[in-house]
Amino acid sequence: MTEPYVTLTTEDKIGFIEFFHPNRNSMPGDVLHQLEQTIIEAGNNESVKVIVLKSGGNRTFCAGASFNELIAIEDTETGRQFFSGFANVINAMRKCPKLIIGRVQGKTVGGGVGLAAATDYCLATQYASVKLSELSIGIGPFVIEPAVSRKIGKTAMTQMTIDAETFYSADWAKEKGLYAEVFETTDELDEAVKVLAEKLSSYNPDALNSMKQVFWEGTDHWDTLLQERAAKSGTLVLSKFTKKTLKRFR
Repeated sequence: MTEPYVTLTTEDKIGFIEFFHPNRNSMPGDVLHQLEQTIIEAGNNESVKVIVLKSGGNRTFCAGASFNELIAIEDTETGRQFFSGFANVINAMRKCPKLIIGRVQGKTVGGGVGLAAATDYCLATQYASVKLSELSIGIGPFVIEPAVSRKIGKTAMTQMTIDAETFYSADWAKEKGLYAEVFETTDELDEAVKVLAEKLSSYNPDALNSMKQVFWEGTDHWDTLLQERAAKSGTLVLSKFTKKTLKRFR
């Protein structure tokens, strides 16, 4: 696998959405847009009753924003547009009429933590440690903060944000509520995802949809909020501090 992709595969009423990028499943703007559109497509597909969100490869679930693309940003509007990609994906997940199960097989950083938090139910392996590294590179997890805080609470989100260079273990993430269960192996994770998705796909879809609306009560303002946060990140990414720091990681 050398080319980025986003795919939707339907098996027995389960829609498997998989994204991949050869650079540790980082998320450039085009992949984010494809992911948003694929989530919308799966949500509108009558043959899909439940969605599983996963990434390709066996190691990193998602490394967050593409540093190469961040370095290339030269104006605030381009910056806003890039970070709007994460905002649009999270809002697509939030508004999707189908329940979304997260399948996290490995480390996840920054925006990847936001994706995991925006799923309705997330399962992971013991290798799925998490980190919010944004402050250390001169920006902050502004766009994903509402989703992360909603799932693990403001206190745990603050801890991760301030301790920006530390990976927190999968067990820590489970304790805080990001993951529902943590498994020793990917095979065990995949079996658990399969069993859960099959059960959910046999339930009353109207009940599932109604419960999802309950799960996300109080988030209708996120369409505006996340765009405002994207603009903030789009401005900060232009700072000399951030540009210099990003070049070290390139």
